[in-house]
Amino acid sequence: MSKNPETIALHGGEYRSDPSTTAVAVPIYRTTSYQFNNTDHAANLFGLKEFGNIYTRIMNPTNDVLEKRVAALEGGLACVTVGSGQAASTFAILNCCQSGDNFVSSTDLYGGTVNLFTHTLKKLGIEVRYADPSDPKNFEKAIDDRTRCFYAETLPNPYLRVFPMKEVSDIGRKHNIPLIMDNTAAPVICKPLEHGVAIVVHSLTKFIGGHGTVIGGCLVDGGNFDWTADPKRQPMFNEPDMSYGGAKWGEVVPQLTGANVAFAVRARVCLLRDLGAPLAPDNAWGIIQGLETAPLRMKQHCSNAQKVVDFLTKHKSVDRVIYPTLHKGAVGERAKKYFKGGNGALVGIEVKGGVEAGKKFIEALKMFYHVANIGDARSLAIHPATTTHSQLTEEELLAAGVTPGYVRLSIGIEHPDDIIADLDQALGASGKPNLKAVS
Repeated sequence: MSKNPETIALHGGEYRSDPSTTAVAVPIYRTTSYQFNNTDHAANLFGLKEFGNIYTRIMNPTNDVLEKRVAALEGGLACVTVGSGQAASTFAILNCCQSGDNFVSSTDLYGGTVNLFTHTLKKLGIEVRYADPSDPKNFEKAIDDRTRCFYAETLPNPYLRVFPMKEVSDIGRKHNIPLIMDNTAAPVICKPLEHGVAIVVHSLTKFIGGHGTVIGGCLVDGGNFDWTADPKRQPMFNEPDMSYGGAKWGEVVPQLTGANVAFAVRARVCLLRDLGAPLAPDNAWGIIQGLETAPLRMKQHCSNAQKVVDFLTKHKSVDRVIYPTLHKGAVGERAKKYFKGGNGALVGIEVKGGVEAGKKFIEALKMFYHVANIGDARSLAIHPATTTHSQLTEEELLAAGVTPGYVRLSIGIEHPDDIIADLDQALGASGKPNLKAVS
């Protein structure tokens, strides 16, 4: 199979045509259940003596094609789809941690993930310890005997500081701690698994889906982490699971599958079984349509974003432009090290005049949509401090890189001249006095 993303997006997943009808397009299997051949077949499936379809809460043929294509796109061995990117982040942590455990997360995170880690998981007895990624050694300083994993975003918004993947994954592997990386903002242009990352998660809603029509998430198992090397460090994969007859996942899965995909299998047969949150087959189908053109769209996203950055850095109404390559020193160098074929579609700006000027700017945009999303084919804008990150404290906002006047742009695939024209007229409006307020 090709390793080129353009080909994988169309032909990955071992799907050529529907075996019943020879249809080339992936069908939507709208079914809850699957016929068992006989009682032995059913018992073997439920006992994990063989793999196959049991119930759509756990697996579905439409989802299976999507899972295999995303796994191939990331260079992983297995993928599990779930109902949203937030569910993917939740499952990633719950697959490693239980009450009394902790994990170390980068401070550079999406606001919803901060809420999940700081508040919801805390109520489940799981502690998050935040580490500033500007110095990878901060992750090692936060480790103790109950630390089960590291978590970070490849290209965190709104900070847009590329994460030091290899440096932190090297630290983790020294202690048998896997690095889980949210690669939502950088599919195709970044391959975290090539830099020692163990697990990749995505909000499939964003660039992979690309059209703002369906919500979904996934976890990709790189198959490159030894879950049995230190049983005390990874008890979830080395202690008997009594819900499956005392199976030890780190040992059983390689024996059953011939592959090191214990993380993916446990997430599927335990977490999806017990907690639900499956990706609906209709949504999986919708994401497949987006995935087929994701490599082409990412090229246009990145090309347009660079032209926007070049324009904004010279604009008199902009105090600062935030983009991966504009960071100084080691942070800026990481974009060159980890990204191939572009530097992402997200651009941050601080409009002169602070919060009020930022509001005027957003309200003056005509082509850009004012929505709480990233990664659509169309261009989007939002003011994070009052929306996506509004539930964070002032200290948490600054730690995440959200200043009062910060505006986040997700640059779409429209013609760059039209994108820049809309930004230009809106920036002009942001600097005009509010005549109503004066009167």
